[in-house]
Amino acid sequence: MDKLEKMEMMDKILREFEDLRNSQTSVLKKISKIEADNINLGVGLLEKKLPEMWQNVDSNLALVSALEEEFQEYRDKYYTDNNIASLQEKTG
Repeated sequence: MDKLEKMEMMDKILREFEDLRNSQTSVLKKISKIEADNINLGVGLLEKKLPEMWQNVDSNLALVSALEEEFQEYRDKYYTDNNIASLQEKTG
């Protein structure tokens, strides 16, 4: 795999991280909606388990966001260290 292919793969991974982060955010919103709907129902099972579920997803979202940020820094360093801009100009 050459440097440009590696760069493309890193960019693909970053897009996947963004999608994963957006998915986790969506899950949090859905859990919150269920909690709001359950205010009227008052089902104890949901009152007991949903906050724990929300916390787990929120913790995972924090991990995904942190890893995405670290990987973005790794990708940016690779871009600079390997002079990818000039390689892209040659092929583009």
